[in-house]
Amino acid sequence: MSTRTTTTRRVAVATAVALALGLGVTACGSDGGSKSSGGAGTSASGSAGTPKASGEINVFAAASLKESFTELGRKFEAANPGAKVKFNFGGSSGLATSINSGAPADVFAAASPATMKTVTDAGGVSGESKTFVKNTLTIAVPKGNPKHIAGLGDLTAPGVKVALCAKEVPCGAAALTALKAGNVNLTPVTLEQDVKGALTKVELGEVDASLVYKTDVKADAAKIDGVDFPEADKAVNDYPIAALAKAPNKDGAAAFVAYIESPEATQVLTAAGFQAP
Repeated sequence: MSTRTTTTRRVAVATAVALALGLGVTACGSDGGSKSSGGAGTSASGSAGTPKASGEINVFAAASLKESFTELGRKFEAANPGAKVKFNFGGSSGLATSINSGAPADVFAAASPATMKTVTDAGGVSGESKTFVKNTLTIAVPKGNPKHIAGLGDLTAPGVKVALCAKEVPCGAAALTALKAGNVNLTPVTLEQDVKGALTKVELGEVDASLVYKTDVKADAAKIDGVDFPEADKAVNDYPIAALAKAPNKDGAAAFVAYIESPEATQVLTAAGFQAP
């Protein structure tokens, strides 16, 4: 065999090996790119492991969550293009009654464990509820605090009109606890069915003060001032959330609950004045 023939064969073999190695590298690179670009494992909060959602998700939530949950709903939908979050905000006790009466709901976020318990006891919760934030009362007064209210005791002064939530509503139950802690005997001029109703009475000038959550005053800071009082520490409300047993959209319910419990959602809620659990 000639030297030229041997050399030619060596070149051919080397070329074939190089080509084979090149194809192997390309294949590995393609597989790695596929894994890194896969979006199916990305959750509503942008982390892997949390279920994705699609379809309509009906969320029954305490009125005091309105501003925060509306924002979180938009973020959730942006991360889950196939999902649409529909909210029903109101007094937690009324929402619980609706759920127990068969209202089509996927998720319940209540302003107290007691109202969540009414749904749990009726077999309406899938799994267990979990506290995702806490909230504290404050005294809502018109801008400038014209009645110079400095604490609970000032709410009983002559001529001071006060609005409270009804005792069945979490904000009303919390108000009664705080008033008892301060040994204050107060007769309100109106009892409202949710915290937004009590706040609106102050906005409209129909009352001089109301006991509402700090988050509500913060959301309405352009019209309302808040007066903190020490007895509020005796009446901090836990907010539980749960997917519902008869949820029409069980996957969507699980995904939304997981998102509300995520660090991203907690950041939005604490920025609104809620306390982390």
